[in-house]
Amino acid sequence: MFGLSRNLYVSLIALAALGASDVISVVVRMSLVQLQTPDDMRGRVGAINSLFIGTSNQLGEFESGMTAGLFGAVPAVLVLIGGVGTIAVALLWMRLFPGLPAIRSLEG
Repeated sequence: MFGLSRNLYVSLIALAALGASDVISVVVRMSLVQLQTPDDMRGRVGAINSLFIGTSNQLGEFESGMTAGLFGAVPAVLVLIGGVGTIAVALLWMRLFPGLPAIRSLEG
């Protein structure tokens, strides 16, 4: 919605909703890592998890900057490349790791 909106207030609401969704996603992912990792491996797995999260953020910033550099800031958002890529990766992960969608609670 953000990439297609021409209204400032709609764009701000969309960004707020996306930010809230991201926070929920982080909490769920971190909880799953903590609950599904054996006690003796938790520190190492948490460190690798943090490394990958930081790296993915940097790659996302690079992709966004390159896209904006190639197409301009507004067309880069309107092309929706990042959103389409995110959905593609989520679908790929659901296929590669079929146990993830089956998790219905954060209880260990």
